[in-house]
This record gives sequence, C-alpha cells and structure tokens, in this order.
Amino acid sequence: MKTTFLTLAFTLMSTLFFAQDFANYARYEKENVQVKSQNTVPNAVFMGDSITEGWFSNDPKFFTNNNFVGRGISGQTTSQMLLRFREDVINLHPKKVVFLAGTNDIAENNGPISLEKVFGNIVSMAELAKANKIKVVICSVLPAYEYPWRKGLEPANKVIALNKMLKDYAQKNHFTYVDYHTPLKDDKNGLPMELAEDGIHPTKLGYAKMEEILMKVLK
Repeated sequence: MKTTFLTLAFTLMSTLFFAQDFANYARYEKENVQVKSQNTVPNAVFMGDSITEGWFSNDPKFFTNNNFVGRGISGQTTSQMLLRFREDVINLHPKKVVFLAGTNDIAENNGPISLEKVFGNIVSMAELAKANKIKVVICSVLPAYEYPWRKGLEPANKVIALNKMLKDYAQKNHFTYVDYHTPLKDDKNGLPMELAEDGIHPTKLGYAKMEEILMKVLK
C-alpha cells in the first residue's frame, strides 16, 4: 500500500512538473545566455531530440570546431520543439538551423499524431526561420524499424512517408535537404546495429557517418 501511494505521488509530481514546462524551456536557458553574450553568432543551431542531444555528447568537438550549437532534448516531439523554437533558435540569431525531428512523434511519445501534423510543425519552424533570415536545413528522419520503448508501431514506412513530405517541401522552397535515410538504412529500413545498438540512437560510428553526409551537403 505504501509503495503504491509513493508511486502515485511521484507520478503526480512528475506530471505536474512536465505540465508546467511542457516545452522544457529551462533546459538550455543558461547556455542560451552564454551564446548571446558572445561576439560571434553560431554557424548553425541543431534542433532535435535525443539523437541531436546525444550527438553533442558523443562528439562535442564537431560542434565547437564548426561553431555549431546543439539544442536537442531527449524524448521531445515536434510540438515541443515548435514551442521552444524562439528561445532556442531564433533568439540566438544563427546563420542556419538544422532540423532532425519527427521520430518521437511517430513513436507517439505524446500520444497519437498524424504525419500531416508532424510535417506541419516542421513547416511552421522552417517558416519562422525563413522570416528571421535563418537558412533552413531539413534532415531526413533516421531509419527506424522498431522503438525499444514502444514496440509494435511498425515505424519504418511512416518514416519513409514523412521523409518524402520533407524532401518535397524542401525542394519546392529551395531549402537544403540532407538525406540520412538512404545511405544508413539496412534491408529492413532500420538502422544496423553497428550504427545504432538499439536501432534508434546512433553509435559513435553512426554519428561519424552522419557528420560526413551533412558536411558534404553544407559545403
């Protein structure tokens, strides 16, 4: 009984905290102040989820050497990114924004959502960037065959469908599109184990290949 009560209390507290800062504005508040205090603006801000957050953790030199700023938050969906886009991107006045988002929406981290709405969130962020004279770089969602934390959703084809929408949109609007999916996928349209041990989050080798793909396009 005591254990059940404590579990319920913890769940309620977690829910209340999450509701108070759904977008997690606080995550990069101090870092944003530091970026804005510098004399130079970032060459690019990377907006994303745990894949982007883990990228900086795995290879911080890639970001510092290229004057890139990482603004990934684990577990986030595009709805949350859209809310914090002004704080974590626009107000930093970067030359570019690099989007890598959508897989957590497909994983239904915040509940079911249509691909059209996911696409719309990314379009909204791209339009905000363009209005603020920030060059837009849209990356394909990484291959995903199965989500370890939410099995049975069969995401592979949904990822492919979202990527087609993103590629078409980028081409029509003369935005840069980075295709990670085609060169990284395996025969199941997922990520091979050497690139992502859990099938979702890249290993150091996975990030190295992503860096190679990205820099070829940016240059």
